[in-house]
Amino acid sequence: MRKQIAAANWKMNNTLEEGTKLLNEIVGADIQLSDNQFAIFAVPFPYLIIADQQVGDKSNMFIAAQNCHNKMAGAYTGEVSVDMLASIHIHYCVVGHSERREYFLETNQQLAEKVDRCLEKGITPIFCCGEPLAIREAGTQNDYVSVQLNESLFHLDAEAIQKVVIAYEPIWAIGTGKTATATQAQEMHAHIRSVLSNQFGEGVAANISILYGGSVKGANAKEIFSQPDVDGGLVGGASLISSEFVQIINALK
Repeated sequence: MRKQIAAANWKMNNTLEEGTKLLNEIVGADIQLSDNQFAIFAVPFPYLIIADQQVGDKSNMFIAAQNCHNKMAGAYTGEVSVDMLASIHIHYCVVGHSERREYFLETNQQLAEKVDRCLEKGITPIFCCGEPLAIREAGTQNDYVSVQLNESLFHLDAEAIQKVVIAYEPIWAIGTGKTATATQAQEMHAHIRSVLSNQFGEGVAANISILYGGSVKGANAKEIFSQPDVDGGLVGGASLISSEFVQIINALK
């Protein structure tokens, strides 16, 4: 059974006091997660250890990093390696978020290396892919996303790819208030799964969790998550409001 995941991406938000309060409210809420359901919190680097302690041994709740470097170590001032993340027991890392691609010019090749570094240290990469508005309007979004998958993930073997979580982000729906319809989300998720099936086999593709990211809110999460190929969400703004994110977690199917 595929993992169903509600992943919060705090981005560059929250002071320590604000983040502590937010996480306490969510962890303390009435949330019932089944064995295949997970809540993940991608918090800023300074809060990783504290957030991990807050979650503690709470069943099926984990802390994630928002990024990592594609090298294991070296003279990269200001960067964070997967070795560092593993040493503080971080189990997940977001890789290739559209904002990292756009603002920091991360390439598909660099992201392939980041995926490798994560897997080498037993960290699950949450690999992001998705198209900007111009590509969607041109109707070439399937080809665009296929290239991202090909260049960053297709060097993996069938065993390794099943350790990756994929997050589809229609870039035109991130922070804009626009949301892909449930039908649009399902269409792209089905396409991604078909691409994975063609490369790795149908059985392997069926085991890979694919999350939707793009203005997910408590009000629309249930409809989006109910689609057969949508396995949860990577949530930005709504994850900063405890009541919203609790509702999103409870919308997992």
